[in-house]
Amino acid sequence: MLGEDIKMEETHNCRDDQKTISDIEEFGLSVIMIEATDYLPSFAYSIGLWQKYRHPEVICFGLSVQILHALINDVADLVKDNQIIETGIPYDDFFNEGNAEFVKVDPRSIRDYFGYAIGFYGSVDFPAVQLVWTDRNDKFPWGIDFEQEFIYRQPLLDRNAEFKFRESTNLGVFTTRQWLEERKSILHVVHDEDGDWQFLTGDQQPEDIRLVALEQLILLDHTLNDIFNLDYGEEATRNEIGERWERSDTVPDQC
Repeated sequence: MLGEDIKMEETHNCRDDQKTISDIEEFGLSVIMIEATDYLPSFAYSIGLWQKYRHPEVICFGLSVQILHALINDVADLVKDNQIIETGIPYDDFFNEGNAEFVKVDPRSIRDYFGYAIGFYGSVDFPAVQLVWTDRNDKFPWGIDFEQEFIYRQPLLDRNAEFKFRESTNLGVFTTRQWLEERKSILHVVHDEDGDWQFLTGDQQPEDIRLVALEQLILLDHTLNDIFNLDYGEEATRNEIGERWERSDTVPDQC
């Protein structure tokens, strides 16, 4: 189906309710497309399938936004034709080569990716499925020997809600002696331009910096998952655990 003529809407990073409503009325859905950054993968998702057809919204990652848009529209065409999209079975009709499979999006991941849809529906209480594609050897990301080149281009939203970072759990990251020994709260997180992560208590000196596994921090403070998508060269601060993170560009020499 991919590659057929489709109705393509303009790429939008800013949306308004009227545009979304008019797209749903005309096409049966609206498609949001987010370009990749140096750190975060591209993705696209639907708005309106749940409202109009009582079908879960659809999201897909890691390809060009044009291809992602086409895939979302292809799924929508099946939905409009009253076909039931099932999870856990391979589909061979979305790509000329390779398969796709749908997985159910964990409700805890809705807020991370469906911002415009949340605004449209007024809540996070709508279902979604993720279209997952295979690599050049027709392997899925959860399979053995999936190509490493693509491993971080498709976060799997049916799992890993307890650890949302795209890096491995044993990645070495910087924190402070105060967190490690005194269990002080992490109040300042820096994602350096070179990819290093710093999880700081705010009262550290250079000699207080320690190296730990990323999972160590997340296991003791799940709210750190809220900044899993901090891009290269960004930082986030808060006054205490539970407060909203304030994001900004990094300031040099944090340590």
